[in-house]
Amino acid sequence: MEKNHEEPILVPEEEVQLLIQTLEKASTSLISTNKLIKYEGFWYPASDESLKNILMFQRHFCARDSDLILASHPKTGTTWLKSLLFATVNRNNYPKHDNPLFKNHPHELVYRLENNIYDEVHNHYPRPHHLNELPSPRLFNSHLPYSSLPESISTTKCRILYLCRNPLDTLVSLYYFVLNIIKKKKGGEDFQPPSLEDFFEDFYDGRAIHGPYFDNVVEYWKLSLEQPQKVFFMKYEDLKKDSESHVKKLAEFVGVPFTMEEEREGVIQEIIELCSIKKLKELEVNKNGAINKIFDKESYFRKGNVGDGIHYFTPNMVERMNKLTQQKLQGTGLSL
Repeated sequence: MEKNHEEPILVPEEEVQLLIQTLEKASTSLISTNKLIKYEGFWYPASDESLKNILMFQRHFCARDSDLILASHPKTGTTWLKSLLFATVNRNNYPKHDNPLFKNHPHELVYRLENNIYDEVHNHYPRPHHLNELPSPRLFNSHLPYSSLPESISTTKCRILYLCRNPLDTLVSLYYFVLNIIKKKKGGEDFQPPSLEDFFEDFYDGRAIHGPYFDNVVEYWKLSLEQPQKVFFMKYEDLKKDSESHVKKLAEFVGVPFTMEEEREGVIQEIIELCSIKKLKELEVNKNGAINKIFDKESYFRKGNVGDGIHYFTPNMVERMNKLTQQKLQGTGLSL
């Protein structure tokens, strides 16, 4: 049975502050003054608000069997997959010319649980006590590792779509995304941005927001092998190379397979075109404004190219990351 919270869900401030005091802390090249904290083996911003949101999500979220949860490490193609998932699931619910993606950023249609729903500040999203009112299937997103997700997600039949990406491409995308936020807060003529080389070292050591990167990936990869009906594991590069095949598999996994007639009529290709980075980037709704008044909507659509990250680093750095990737994935059967 789902909990129906009529009052705001709260975690006592004192409890959060006491917990933060016990956690390991670290500084990074991008986050020097506001340190990171290590909670359940992963790094997060060292703020009461950030940790409180995670705790509220963990303790109070009640999954439904029909829920669809897009999980990912930040900057692995989440925005793109959100649009593909939304368009696929809702393809018969709206006229083609009036798809909500024309008027809403993908992050406003597939809600991030720990930072949108369970966040007392950004109240333009559904509040926790409104979740029961959302129609099924509910579409959610989380950047948390599987081991930190609420118990109800593992005990119900809700399904998880996981997207991973080449670590160098992920690293570069994350760097420029966070740098954009820092510029907004500290920007000026004298602003000296942290170097990408320093951020490489942080990421390499696993010391970045939601890192270690490989730990996040491997958790979901192993679960996809153990419970393929539970987790659909995708690589950004494969989705880019053969979008039609992967969108078709995505639809089958979430329980809304394309009919033969839809395939003949080119519905899959229409969805792919609508959700392409080029198309989304051109939409007026994604050019102006900010998500949560912090993240510029346009910053979610930078390049989206495959293999571009290799051009930002020296051959030695590329070799180091390749060796680390092999080391972290050894014996898993996964390659990136």
